[in-house]
Amino acid sequence: MNPFDPPGPSPDAGPGLPLCASTEVAETGRAWVWDVQQHGRPERAFVVRFEGQLRAYLNRCVHVPTEMDWQPGEFFDIEKRFILCSLHGATYAPDSGRCVGGPCGRGRLTPVAVAEQGGQVYWYPSRDITPVPFDEPSPPPATP
Repeated sequence: MNPFDPPGPSPDAGPGLPLCASTEVAETGRAWVWDVQQHGRPERAFVVRFEGQLRAYLNRCVHVPTEMDWQPGEFFDIEKRFILCSLHGATYAPDSGRCVGGPCGRGRLTPVAVAEQGGQVYWYPSRDITPVPFDEPSPPPATP
């Protein structure tokens, strides 16, 4: 196994959370973007398909902590070879998230575990990256 490979779901990850239909993530096309929390703070994550494999990362550049898509869901450079940060041109390998050019140095995108099964894409929360909680309905006010 390549040490730069993004993680798959761990055996004790529990059930994956349905994300989207597999057909929503086309080869080097528009990414599927969704809301998550990292250490309790709101973030966005994205999943792309590159060389037939799903790869998912937090939508945060290593160089400057900003979202990277240059249009909603658009992360690939014009040649569809690299993930490109729209702010300063940091360039990442889609298969590993490693910085391959620009101001991101030796950094790497934060991977998010995903899997594909039965025409559906699932994501697997981790200790650090969790689903956004839904607001609990407020109890009705007490009557006097």
